[in-house]
Amino acid sequence: MQNQAPPDNAYKRLNNHYTTTRKTAHHPPAAKQPMTDKQPYLYLAPIRGLTDALFRETFYEHFSGFDAAVAPFINPQRQALYSDKMLVDVLPENNGGRPLVPQLLHTNPQDFLVLAGRLTKLGYTHINWNIGCPAPMVTRKKRGSGLLPYPEIILDILSTITKDLDIELSIKTRLGFNDTSELRTLLPELHHFRLKEIIIHARLGKQLYKGTTDTEGFAACQPLTDHTLVYNGDINDIESFTMLALRFPTIQRWMLGRGGIGNPFLAETIKGLPLQSEEKRKERLLAFHEHLYRRYQKRLAGPGHLLGRFKHLWLYLIASFPGQEKGLKKILKCRSTQNYLRAVDRLFET
Repeated sequence: MQNQAPPDNAYKRLNNHYTTTRKTAHHPPAAKQPMTDKQPYLYLAPIRGLTDALFRETFYEHFSGFDAAVAPFINPQRQALYSDKMLVDVLPENNGGRPLVPQLLHTNPQDFLVLAGRLTKLGYTHINWNIGCPAPMVTRKKRGSGLLPYPEIILDILSTITKDLDIELSIKTRLGFNDTSELRTLLPELHHFRLKEIIIHARLGKQLYKGTTDTEGFAACQPLTDHTLVYNGDINDIESFTMLALRFPTIQRWMLGRGGIGNPFLAETIKGLPLQSEEKRKERLLAFHEHLYRRYQKRLAGPGHLLGRFKHLWLYLIASFPGQEKGLKKILKCRSTQNYLRAVDRLFET
């Protein structure tokens, strides 16, 4: 199991950072973001094909530290009425009252407003527009980060929808698709729109999830907007979070994706919750896996779908088992649920 205890100096620096006021921060100005929070606000990022309602519910039952989650985007439909069957992942009864932000991928303003209205009727007060997804099947249609080279389209959509939107809107984006100048060009133009916040994944769309994040690119965005910013990208351990929190003292809101799934105790550690023994963490992680497996076993049709879902999970969760890459290979090679469970047992035993 991965050692969750932060180095003493990192823990002290992080603790000092979140227990002192930040009136000395240089930029953005204090008015842009509240500086009174003593704890960072943590989002669970949307990972399509993994962080659905059942996963989120089970994850929250075993781990804490996250304040809210952003749901994977709802597939765009033309002039659809969006029945409960199409919105099963964001129906309030399927989310246990946990704070959730539905995400839209639409580029048609009328369809966007139809879905936003449906979500408003479900009781939501905050939705997110995804203009950051890097998946080629999305970007080829000028959706997600594929929109970033076309700021005029983004501004036209916002101009249309914000006039009739009765719900708070945030944006999830990247530094650009081809280069960072794309977001830097867009950000000042967003000043005219009412946005709750802008979540920036510090990579380009064409990078997908490869390469390193560009913290300098994120820093260059800060003075270009008065909107609240949320940092996203490669927060994989307490050390990386501490470095980012000190690098960006005015950022109070953070999004954890692959790092938060691969290390389910990370949000707890960031929030300063009591550290537990390695054995206790292993027990909790095993209990989570068993609980999630039983639930998906009832939900998914056939062992193929079940194995596919858990192989996807282990691409991230293996981070909690450093040095056990061979165990991951064995899991990924499994063709039956019996072999899969044996491979998982061996991994936990090691």
